[in-house]
Amino acid sequence: MGWMFFYAGITKVLNPEWSAAGYLGAAKTFNGFYSFLLQPDILPIINMVNKWGLVLLGASLMLGLFVRFSSVLGILLMALYYVPILVFPHVGTHSYIVDEHIIYAAALLFFASSRVGRIFGIDSKLPKFL
Repeated sequence: MGWMFFYAGITKVLNPEWSAAGYLGAAKTFNGFYSFLLQPDILPIINMVNKWGLVLLGASLMLGLFVRFSSVLGILLMALYYVPILVFPHVGTHSYIVDEHIIYAAALLFFASSRVGRIFGIDSKLPKFL
């Protein structure tokens, strides 16, 4: 799962033409909020956070470093991907309530709650309070 997020992010980082504008502009739910994110002074920040957020989330999961923290932020990111394509009860063109974003968020919730980084990752070398 870490590789999937890392790959999704690094392909966006390496493509200078990539922008979240198309996805945000096509929002069907909370389109006022997503239109706000399309403003010319905000969109570059959204693009950077999206690209590097995916890269860092993927690296975090692969290394087992700060898994709990990054999983919570990943859940937020998946919610931000899910909401604009939701036209209740349909999500996108061929999903009914649950799509891949919900599945990824559920897996990230499991990672955050079960402390998986403490088992096989760098988190096991860090002090317990982190």
